[in-house]
Amino acid sequence: MAQSWNAVVLGGGDPLDPLAQAHGVPVKALLDLGGEPMGRIVLRTLRESGRVSRVAYVGPLHGDMTEFVDLNLPDSGTLLGNLEAGVRALGEQAMVLVVTGDVPLMTPQMLRDVLDGAPSASLVYPVVPKDACEAAFPGVKRTYARLKDGTFTGGNVFLLDPKLIEAFLPKLRQLLALRKKPFALARLIGVDVLFRLLIGTLSIAQLESRVSKILGVPARALVTRHAAIGTDVDKEEDVTLARRYLQTR
Repeated sequence: MAQSWNAVVLGGGDPLDPLAQAHGVPVKALLDLGGEPMGRIVLRTLRESGRVSRVAYVGPLHGDMTEFVDLNLPDSGTLLGNLEAGVRALGEQAMVLVVTGDVPLMTPQMLRDVLDGAPSASLVYPVVPKDACEAAFPGVKRTYARLKDGTFTGGNVFLLDPKLIEAFLPKLRQLLALRKKPFALARLIGVDVLFRLLIGTLSIAQLESRVSKILGVPARALVTRHAAIGTDVDKEEDVTLARRYLQTR
């Protein structure tokens, strides 16, 4: 029997987000895609996967989105604050699935494949090869990292052991705080690791090892060829893409 997961959906956001403002919604997760809010599509995907039991949704809801939600929490104003609130509200000891509210092209089968193929670790982060993204969505721009094993973009779902939230979040906040301070970031990550990352000779295994050491939790990457896992809606061209592909489903 397949494992059942509890999930946190991050549906909050900046009220000054240009995309949300352009479409007249408080947060982009409520943006309409073919007659349905984007966040509702994500929630429906979770339920239809048959792998998700309880859902904590952090952010504003619209209309019948409530039918897919067990717990609705207010937007705290920060991504990590919302993550912490959602994980704590579930109060679970088992691994938690975390999903952003802006991945409407992810299907139930894609989510099942990720969950069923997840390695045993306290933090599991899916990554998608560049060639898979370009084959599925030609011309779509994404941020990629070149590694020894290939070129990848990060996914918009991950798995987290909630028991490690106390150790995980402070380290993650530290990393984010240093993201625009290259020398301080290099000291934290390690100059050798950063150099290998910059020249594309760092392997996934080496990156897993370093991230595990920094965050203080066993971390693993999960390579998936489901491009929709790494395709979020951030720009107007992403809205056009999502509407076009959703019409064919």
